[in-house]
Amino acid sequence: MAEKRRDSKNRILHLGESQRKDGRYAYKYTDASGRVHFVYAWKLVPTDRTPVGKRDDISLREKEKKIRKDLDDGINMKGGKITVRELYIKQTRHHGNVRYNTAQGRKRLMKLLEEDRLGSYPIESVKQSDVKEWVLRMKQKGISYKTINNDKRSLKAAFYTAIQDDCIRKNPFAFQLSTVIEDDTAPKVPLTLEQEENLLAFISKDRIYQKYYDEFIILLGTGLRISELCGLTDSNLDFENKTIKVDHQLLRSAETGYYIEKPKTQSGIRQIPMSEKVYAALRRVLENRKEVKNINIDGWSNFLFLNRDGYPKTASNYDNMFRRLVEKYNKFHETALPKAMTPHTLRHTFCTNLANAGMNPKALQYVMGHSNISMTLDYYAHASFTTAKAEMERLIA
Repeated sequence: MAEKRRDSKNRILHLGESQRKDGRYAYKYTDASGRVHFVYAWKLVPTDRTPVGKRDDISLREKEKKIRKDLDDGINMKGGKITVRELYIKQTRHHGNVRYNTAQGRKRLMKLLEEDRLGSYPIESVKQSDVKEWVLRMKQKGISYKTINNDKRSLKAAFYTAIQDDCIRKNPFAFQLSTVIEDDTAPKVPLTLEQEENLLAFISKDRIYQKYYDEFIILLGTGLRISELCGLTDSNLDFENKTIKVDHQLLRSAETGYYIEKPKTQSGIRQIPMSEKVYAALRRVLENRKEVKNINIDGWSNFLFLNRDGYPKTASNYDNMFRRLVEKYNKFHETALPKAMTPHTLRHTFCTNLANAGMNPKALQYVMGHSNISMTLDYYAHASFTTAKAEMERLIA
């Protein structure tokens, strides 16, 4: 029988193990594709001491155990060598049919991964603590909680793909972001009935903002997203049946200019009934509209809401106007409007009002264009003591 190989301490070496002249141990193995690999360590077992001046590392036997488990489980060890950035590139390439804003968000995250050291880590080496340190670095860069959370969700999805491809076992992004940094996102607060009435009264009398009165009536009375309002054309209005057909939205970017997008989901395509106030406001908009320029954007023309140059308004026009309006309003009113009020605040207010009035959740989901009923049900959480008391009295009576 052949004599078993031993190390310098006279310990028997296992199959595939050897010790080099410099004292370092090596383990030779063959992967599932037939390729030969070597791993090295200064310690044979965990209780050995690392030689002075050498980098501390796990022992050879610990590395062997992990390798055997990976081979038994079919883990693609070569795939685990790709970097976080390379994995994200692969993930986005497999999901290429996305909206413009999504594509821009991907470019931004890619740039962050190029600048931050996490992007160069092999995915097999990324630990949850590494991701949490990345979160803290992003926070220090001034990136908002919401954006960090979106980026974390994108990378979490990429790592799940790596798990499905048998490259890694665990997802280091699977944790609650709020356990690492505080969620400082400003809560979405709907206007109270008093704020809504005071705001409309203020706008109707202010010489600068009274021209926006009908747009506020429409937003508060339909719950339209601002990009949906901007995209409205003559063909979307059915005055005979008093309905507004929503089937597209108008957006604009510095790179591409104006462009039309369909709603994010099929649920976004809907018809919204016109209240009497909304009906009258839309009639006034058509009567007061400037001469419409011959503008065609992806097959759509005759837009309702135009800027001073006769071109369709976009979200940025309203964002700037809302900010100035809130500043002016709050100077003259004790009960201030939310500083973070945006066009979406009016959509939020519309939905909350209908929820508090007891509208059937599924009907409200349809009008809002929500793809998930849970999004709609969140608005019912804004019920006040007054509305809760009225509901209990109605049901108990």
